[in-house]
Amino acid sequence: MKVHTETVAFKADQKLIEYIERKLSKMDQFFDRIIDAQVVLKLENAGQVRDKIAEVRLNVPGEILVAKESRKTFEASVSSAVEALRRQLIRYKEKAA
Repeated sequence: MKVHTETVAFKADQKLIEYIERKLSKMDQFFDRIIDAQVVLKLENAGQVRDKIAEVRLNVPGEILVAKESRKTFEASVSSAVEALRRQLIRYKEKAA
């Protein structure tokens, strides 16, 4: 699966990009026909705390699954977005079967 990572208003380090690719590569064990994934990382400036937003889109045959999560770190937001997508993938697979 091909992973496209895009950042808004900052530069992601290689360690973060590798973490994202490692997390998303595990999605293949739930559904092997994932076409690609797009990850958009943003900083939210609401109030004093700067939350990190991760929006992950999985392109599967006939549909696009999307999860958007906001946490204190990018790793945590990517992790919870991947978990939400895992549940969506399982549901999608059950419908397709």
